[in-house]
Amino acid sequence: MKYVLPLTHPLLAVENISITLSGLKILDDVSIGVPEGAVTGLIGPNGAGKTTVFNIMSGFLTPDEGNVRFDGKKLKHIKTHHLTKLGISRTLQGVGLFTSLTALENVMLGGSSRVKSGIVADSFGAPWADSAQNKLRGEALEMMAEFGIADAADRYPGELPYPVQKRVAIARSLISDPKVLLLDEPAGGIGAADMAELGRMIRSWTPERTVLLVEHHMELVMEVCDLIWVLDAGKVIASGTPEQVRTNPAVLAAYLGDDGGEH
Repeated sequence: MKYVLPLTHPLLAVENISITLSGLKILDDVSIGVPEGAVTGLIGPNGAGKTTVFNIMSGFLTPDEGNVRFDGKKLKHIKTHHLTKLGISRTLQGVGLFTSLTALENVMLGGSSRVKSGIVADSFGAPWADSAQNKLRGEALEMMAEFGIADAADRYPGELPYPVQKRVAIARSLISDPKVLLLDEPAGGIGAADMAELGRMIRSWTPERTVLLVEHHMELVMEVCDLIWVLDAGKVIASGTPEQVRTNPAVLAAYLGDDGGEH
């Protein structure tokens, strides 16, 4: 039985996407909708295909079949800089920071599409010649202060504790002021206190922003999400509120015996 999108007009959606990689069917006729101004979770046991959905939404992969839609319009030939202009930003598993750039420069990189001169070039000693660059630098410093990491501005990623690196990565994704934020395993490698703060941060971004969250820490997912989609073996098996998903027999069966890891 085909699982049908329950959302009439989601802000961001994949429709009937299928993809085979290295001879394996990773996603099979998957449709997932993300409502505007809410936090939507995407969960599933090991190898379910969650990050593949993110990679298709982000243009890192092209599906064999199906479409990606944003605000009702079909997206074709998706590229990262196109997503930024549309108002979509994404974090990566881990942190994905440039080790040769300071924390501040990494954050600024997230807004580089707004300025003419290159941040990477500027990092090698050239002055901040462009007024837009100066404005971006000020905004990045303000955002880092909001995240409690202002003192890390001039330090390099390798000098920072992992939870601080995580905050730098999230600040980088927010500096472009996106409408939609795709969070890929944001709680990975952080402790309980930092996870609680992460949950408060995610909730504070709505309804001004729309969030799609891939995460294997179920406590965080159940706490922050308004809607949850569940994948298993490349297919959607359930969706609903946290309470509906928590008690869904198909979800319980999918997770039975799983070690809680994610790919």
